[in-house]
Amino acid sequence: MSKHTFEEKLDVVSQVRKGKPILRISRERHIREGMILEWVRKYDLYGESGLLKQPNVKPTPDFKEEVVRLVIEKKVPLNQVVLEYRLSKTALERWVRSVRVEGYAVLYQQKNPGRPPKCMGRSKKLEPETEVEKLQAENSRLRAENALLKKSRP
Repeated sequence: MSKHTFEEKLDVVSQVRKGKPILRISRERHIREGMILEWVRKYDLYGESGLLKQPNVKPTPDFKEEVVRLVIEKKVPLNQVVLEYRLSKTALERWVRSVRVEGYAVLYQQKNPGRPPKCMGRSKKLEPETEVEKLQAENSRLRAENALLKKSRP
């Protein structure tokens, strides 16, 4: 969930369009000036749909490489690529940074799926118990029961 609703973004953009200074809007609503400028640019390019939350779409490695090459090799400004391709600025910055450090191959690597699930409950033995192990377990249980009964005598 985004911090700012569609209606709030639309209201801010309309105030900017009416000539209200961005700095004043920024201070009144506690929104960064850069964020307001980004909303205005998106509104100019895509209309009201530019202010809506974008669906989560997993970009392919080829697409990532294409947009990173635009930024690194063709020197297209990052903000322009973000607006044209409707990307998250943070995600694009992360891709560019990782390519500069590790090369384009990093975009094609599989991500770590995360922490493995925690094993709940007692661990079970992989091998079935032998007859001797069963008898030893019963023997130790009976010894413990015997000791308890001896302690409870008056």
